Amino acid sequence: MLYTICIALILVASVLVILAVLVQNPKSGMAANFGASNQVMGVRETTHFLEKFTWAMAITILVLSLVATLAMDRSKVAESNSEVAKDAKALQERVLETEVPAAIPQAEIPAAETPAETPAAETPAAESAE
Repeated sequence: MLYTICIALILVASVLVILAVLVQNPKSGMAANFGASNQVMGVRETTHFLEKFTWAMAITILVLSLVATLAMDRSKVAESNSEVAKDAKALQERVLETEVPAAIPQAEIPAAETPAETPAAETPAAESAE
């Protein structure tokens, strides 16, 4: 129940943050020159309020996310984790069973040819000792 309430409050706070950011005047760039007239007319308090409101909503979303994580039902989390593990294992098995796709070129390595006339035991170190 607490988890559902937290998620609903996170959604409301997210929409409020989006609206607060869209209402704010840009602080730099070309659009800031057009918004300078608003500050002359006494709208500074609104910008301070919107900035504080945005920070408050961001902190609210963070805190509610942590509370929602702690309020999760442990049995559902464990069940979900086991389902994810089963899906991952099935995917790994499927990948191992399939052949390499034809799109990846495979280089053929020629077999190493050993001359029949040269004995395998002869090494360059043995030749320098003689």
